[in-house]
Amino acid sequence: MKERSKSSSASNLPLILDIDDFKGDFSFDALFGNLVNELLPSFQEEEADTADGHSIGGTDVLPNGHIRVSSDATKFAQGLSAPLFPEVDALLSLFKDSCRELVDLRKQIDGKLYNLKKEVSTQDAKHRKTLTELEKGVDGLFDSFARLDSRISSVGQTAAKIGDHLQSADAQRETASQTIELIKYLMEFNSSPGDLMELSPLFSDDSRVAEAASIAQKLRSFAEEDIARAVPSVVGSVTASRGLEVAVANLQEYCNELENRLLARFDAASQRRELSTMSECAKILSQFNRGTSAMQHYVATRPMFIDVEVMNSDTRLVLGNQGSQASPSNVARGLSSLYKEITDTIRKEAATIMAVFPSPNDVMSILVQRVLEQRVTTLLDKLLSKPSLVNPPPIEEGGLLLYLRMLAVAYEKTQELARDLRAVGCGDLDVEGLTESLFSVHKDEYPEHEQASLRQLYQAKLEELRAESQKVSESSGTIGRSKGASVASSHQPISVAVVTEFVRWNEEAISRCTLFSSQQPATLAANVKAVFTCLLDQVSQYITDGLERARDNLTEAAALRERFVLGTNLSRRVAAAAASAAEAAAAAGESSFRSFMVAVQRCGSSVAIVQQYFANSISRLLLPVDGAHAASCEEMATAMSSAEGAAYKGLQQCIETVMAEVERLLSAEQKATDYCSPDDGMAPDHRPTNACTRVVAYLSRVLEAAFTALEGLNKQAFLTELGNRLHKGLLIHWQKFTFNPSGGLRLKRDITEYGEFVRSFNAPSVDEKFELLGILANVFIVAPESLSTLFEGTPSIRKDAQRFIQLREDYKSAKLASRLSSLWSSSS
Repeated sequence: MKERSKSSSASNLPLILDIDDFKGDFSFDALFGNLVNELLPSFQEEEADTADGHSIGGTDVLPNGHIRVSSDATKFAQGLSAPLFPEVDALLSLFKDSCRELVDLRKQIDGKLYNLKKEVSTQDAKHRKTLTELEKGVDGLFDSFARLDSRISSVGQTAAKIGDHLQSADAQRETASQTIELIKYLMEFNSSPGDLMELSPLFSDDSRVAEAASIAQKLRSFAEEDIARAVPSVVGSVTASRGLEVAVANLQEYCNELENRLLARFDAASQRRELSTMSECAKILSQFNRGTSAMQHYVATRPMFIDVEVMNSDTRLVLGNQGSQASPSNVARGLSSLYKEITDTIRKEAATIMAVFPSPNDVMSILVQRVLEQRVTTLLDKLLSKPSLVNPPPIEEGGLLLYLRMLAVAYEKTQELARDLRAVGCGDLDVEGLTESLFSVHKDEYPEHEQASLRQLYQAKLEELRAESQKVSESSGTIGRSKGASVASSHQPISVAVVTEFVRWNEEAISRCTLFSSQQPATLAANVKAVFTCLLDQVSQYITDGLERARDNLTEAAALRERFVLGTNLSRRVAAAAASAAEAAAAAGESSFRSFMVAVQRCGSSVAIVQQYFANSISRLLLPVDGAHAASCEEMATAMSSAEGAAYKGLQQCIETVMAEVERLLSAEQKATDYCSPDDGMAPDHRPTNACTRVVAYLSRVLEAAFTALEGLNKQAFLTELGNRLHKGLLIHWQKFTFNPSGGLRLKRDITEYGEFVRSFNAPSVDEKFELLGILANVFIVAPESLSTLFEGTPSIRKDAQRFIQLREDYKSAKLASRLSSLWSSSS
């Protein structure tokens, strides 16, 4: 804003605002100050005074420029008539002019902005047009570049084709040149049969052997192909072929001579360990039948294949000294050492082969195959001699088991050798399959040998047991010398240790089955099933025979009882001798009973061992094959059925034995006065009869073995049957006596004693029968007139009661038959 003259009036001179005042760092305070400075000069002075911080005449200058007047000054000022702020009008005029000029400035600026916008719009349109034209130009350039690139590509392809044609022409030229050269050499070989003296120096120069070998092979291939294409009907072709046949013969002779020279040089370099020369010769020899002769020659000249001492050393290491029988453990150690030596040797040879031959995998394949087919096979032939199944080797010399153990050791160690050789490297050779083929002749009949071995072991064990039994029998004496004590011990009893040994044989056989057929589940299951069936047959036959021998003891004891049955009308001396013999027979029967119970117990333990072995070892091998597991379970049940039958028959004999002794004791010990004592005024005897005491003591003693041997349902069935037989036998026995009331009380005491004993059977039906016997005994105790009411609660015993009442001492005298006739008729 331009300054006005201080002397000029605000109303006379217009205010001039410059647009530049609003540019840059615009400050409204500065603009306002510039407007009022000319009209309010005191504003500046007061402002200066305020800056000095002094007050004038009772007034205070405030920091904002206003003046604070004291109260006295204010009162004084109100009393004056002059205006308080005379510059107000000038300031209002100034502000109006400023607003007007500001409005004018805004219009100017709006006009300029409009012009600028219009100009910018025009320039923007021009710019867009220019960009559109540029885009079109760029698209044109891209099209031009694309056409140029296509052209360049076309030119490049043409150039490449020209290059290919040139290369092909050069190759054809080179081929033609080589063909001319080859034809020249072929003519040299076609000169005359067997004449190799006129050949080019190339074929006799040792420094150019590789080139000569390559050319000779090419000539030979060409000549042989020409002969193969010859047509005999065309005379010219026949003549040409005959000429080439001469060349083929000469080339064959030359190639053989050259190959032999190279092999000789290869051998010389091999002896000197000159690997570079060996490699050079092997590379050249690879042109002859792909180097097969060189590879085979190298393998055949290895010391392990030509040194006889190596073969003898192998045999001594594995089989030991000549004349001694090797054990499987020694053979295993020997094979481990030998196979480790072979692996180390092949590993060393592999390093040489890798450095020498252009196709080392092929050489390794030939080397490993030669090792297995020659060195290993020679050793296995000496180690494994397949025995005859018709005339097997005797068990004293190891039997079939020694052969099978040797076979398993050799197979396992040779399989380990195959894995080690595969790790070293054997090319494309199926070393595992080749190893399997070495044992094929043995594995074909392996199941038959395994089963025959188990049968041989079983027969040998039976012979051993028979020999032991014979010694025991000879030492213990006969029945005549030992009064029957040896009846139970004259035969070899069942032994759980023997059955465990059967299982151990079978377990070893199963391990061999797994070794030989681990990769063939069906074959493995079939072999395992066959071997396990052998165990079932052996255990079934062994325990069945043991049970039958124990039954024979029971039969012998029964025969002794029958022989010494006491008759009537015997002299006292004869009766005493017969009674002593009967006691001996009873002792034999009791011993036989105990022996059979032990046999039954061991039979159960043996079956449990087989079942556990089947569950733990056999099942998992049979489950992968459908039906194999179920079939073996069925076979196991069938095999054990014969033993179950023998056990059942023997238990029946045991009951007969026990009851026979019970009857003997009752017959010998029961007195008529036990149940019908004379009325001598003495107090009745409430103790069990001597016969009852002897019978219960005998049963307690003899059945202790049954309680130990039997278990589960077998025990329950046996004791129930015995309890029923005892009940029936007592009923029959008591019907031989006459009873008075005191005798009835004695009988009731006996029944209580028997009942308490049979309660240990845990057989409710037997307990009930003896409880009814206790009720039945009341027929001897009650008065005759009370008999009719005795059976009101238990009508089931009326039939037995009818027989028992007839045993009363007063049956006839009390005329009980007529008294009770109405009762019997009503019950019937």
